[in-house]
Amino acid sequence: MRKDFQKWHTKKELLDKEKNRPLFNEQEVWFCSLGANVGSEQNGVGGEFLRPVVIVKKFNTEIFWGIPTTKKEREGDFYFYFSFQENDFTTAILSQIRLIDAKRLSHQIGRMRRNDFKEMKKRLTSFLK
Repeated sequence: MRKDFQKWHTKKELLDKEKNRPLFNEQEVWFCSLGANVGSEQNGVGGEFLRPVVIVKKFNTEIFWGIPTTKKEREGDFYFYFSFQENDFTTAILSQIRLIDAKRLSHQIGRMRRNDFKEMKKRLTSFLK
């Protein structure tokens, strides 16, 4: 798949000019404009370069740590497979946690179950030690 870095750069300039940021909280899952990225980093898709992201740690009203997700079932220490929205499942890619500005948030699509969120954070901290 060819990555359109020019189109992403144009979108990124528009996001940067945005004055408002949506209200968000930890444990929520949002579509987020992650962009066209380098190598194996998770990319957003479509014209808005969107990908679902779990908000792991809110630092203030502007920035947070987010973890990109994928529909593919992945196994291993750096993945957390969880139930989301009824019978739908998704995988958080723990190794790709990143600092994200809330200007990149598009719209909330749900919230992780409390027990899944706690377990994911436990898994995340276990490989940070």
